[in-house]
Amino acid sequence: MELTAARCSFLCDIDRTALHEAAFHGRFLQLKQLLESGASVNMVTVDNITPLHEACTNGHLRCVRLLLEAGAQVDVRTIHGSTPLCNACASGSLECVELLLEHGAKVNPSLTALTASPLHEACIQGNDAVVRLMIASGAQLEAYDIYFGPPLHIACAKGHMECIRELLIAGANVNSVKFHETALHHAARVQVVDMIELLVEFGASVHASDNVGRKPVDYTSPASPSHTCLKFYECHPLSLQQLCRITVRGTMGTRASEVIGQLNVSHRIHSFLQFCERPASLQSHT
Repeated sequence: MELTAARCSFLCDIDRTALHEAAFHGRFLQLKQLLESGASVNMVTVDNITPLHEACTNGHLRCVRLLLEAGAQVDVRTIHGSTPLCNACASGSLECVELLLEHGAKVNPSLTALTASPLHEACIQGNDAVVRLMIASGAQLEAYDIYFGPPLHIACAKGHMECIRELLIAGANVNSVKFHETALHHAARVQVVDMIELLVEFGASVHASDNVGRKPVDYTSPASPSHTCLKFYECHPLSLQQLCRITVRGTMGTRASEVIGQLNVSHRIHSFLQFCERPASLQSHT
C-alpha cells in the first residue's frame, strides 16, 4: 500500500502511543500483545513516526520483524523525510537493514531538505558492513545532501576510514564537490594522514580550492604530519603508474571492481588495480 492510500485509512494526528514506546524500547512481548489486542501497526505520531521507525532507531530486530510481519509500511516517511531504513542505517544494525531490504525497502528514497539518504546515515554512523550492504544493494554513491554533500564527504568528516575505502573502491567520485569543497578538505580538517593518503591514491586533487580559496593543506596545522603529507604531494606528482591506475578505474566507473576481477592479468596487476597493493612511493614522505 502506498503512503497516500495509507493516509486515507489510518493516518491521524496523535502523539506517541504505547505501541511506539514498546517498539522504541524493544519490549517484544508487550508489542506483540498490543498488536494482538488490535493496535494499528501503522499508527503515527504528529511527526508521522511509526512504531517501525522507533524499532529501527534502536536496532530492535525482533520488534522490527514482528512489525513487518504484522503489515507495517516499510517506506513510510516522517515529516522530515526519514524512512525506517534511514533509521536502521543510523543505528548501525546490519540485521535490521537486511530485513528491511528483504521486505522491499527503497534503497534510494528521494532526498528532502531535512533528511539524508540511508547511505549517508550509514556513513555517519561508521559501520562499514552496513555501508558495504547499501552499496551492494544499489545505493547511489553521489546522492547529494544539502548539508553533507555526497556520502564520501560525510564519511571523511567523521573520520570513518573503512567506510571511505568501501565508497572509493565502489567508484565514488573522489573529487566531487560541495561549495567547491572536496573530501580531501574534510580529511585535512580531521588531520588523519592515512585518510589523506587513501584519497590521494584514488586521485584526490591536493590543489583543489574551496569557495574561500583554501586548499586542503590550508586546513592543517603547520608542521603537523598531515601538513607535511599534503605539502609532499603538492610538490611530487603521482607516478605514471599510479595515474594509469586511476584512469583505468575512472573509465570503468562503478563497475571497476567487477570488471577488474574478470581480467586475465597477473595477480600483481590485479591487486594493484584493486588497490590491494600500495606503491612504495606513497610512503616516501614519512
